[in-house]
Amino acid sequence: MPDPIAGLPELRGDCARCFGLCCVALPFAASADFALNKPAGKPCPSLQDDHRCGIHADLRTKGFTGCTVYDCFGAGQKVSQLTFGGRDWRTGSKDHARRMFDVFPVVRQLHELLWYLTEALALSAARPVRPELRQALEETERLTRQPPGALAALDVAAHRQRVNVLLLRTSELARAGTGGGKGGKKNNGKGKDRRGADLIGARLRGADLRGASLRGAYLIAADLTGADLRDADMIGADLRDADLSDADLTGAFFLTQPQINAARGNAGTRLPESVTRPVHWTAAG
Repeated sequence: MPDPIAGLPELRGDCARCFGLCCVALPFAASADFALNKPAGKPCPSLQDDHRCGIHADLRTKGFTGCTVYDCFGAGQKVSQLTFGGRDWRTGSKDHARRMFDVFPVVRQLHELLWYLTEALALSAARPVRPELRQALEETERLTRQPPGALAALDVAAHRQRVNVLLLRTSELARAGTGGGKGGKKNNGKGKDRRGADLIGARLRGADLRGASLRGAYLIAADLTGADLRDADMIGADLRDADLSDADLTGAFFLTQPQINAARGNAGTRLPESVTRPVHWTAAG
């Protein structure tokens, strides 16, 4: 399937057009992902006056792995350039900065939904629900263009739930008829349902997960070496430190760059066109 996101740069983060919002608006705690504590609304010490990261090339070695797996899906530049008309948080009032920081996480969630809806519309199996998907896409995009006050008051959870109903139906349609199990037996879109499954550290080397639903599954540190994940629903799956070496994710859908960035893989890992191979992955031996 051609990359449906390729022609939509607005769904990919563009730090050059953003005011470093993820480095200021969001909090983080000292952990394996972050080297220090930082409250919401306080600039990261590494953020420079030009809103760029001073240690961007060395984030992993300096203890900021969490930054390398984050993606705003283009929300940063929209909030910076459209919602607030190019006026940054440094030069505006404290109220201006606070409103910008409040709005950014809201728009980020909406842009993530735009990513999923755009991909869903490109799936051939989604034809029966395309009118509803297109309507949801247009409504979500409309919501992102509201003024700051309306965005801050938006019930994002309720909107996500409405969209999720459509994405779930899309998943069932896309996975129906997917070859699964021995002998290529067809499933009905509900087989291999591992939604929300606790697979932390699971030994899934070479596992046949074709057409599986891994929505919200906990795959932290799971061994998926050589696993067959073709046409699997990956929405919300936690792939932190999961080993995807030589795994096949061809056609896997609702898979995002942050998920891939958080996992481990190699040159033998086969990925869908909507994501790119992380530079920190090691080459196959």
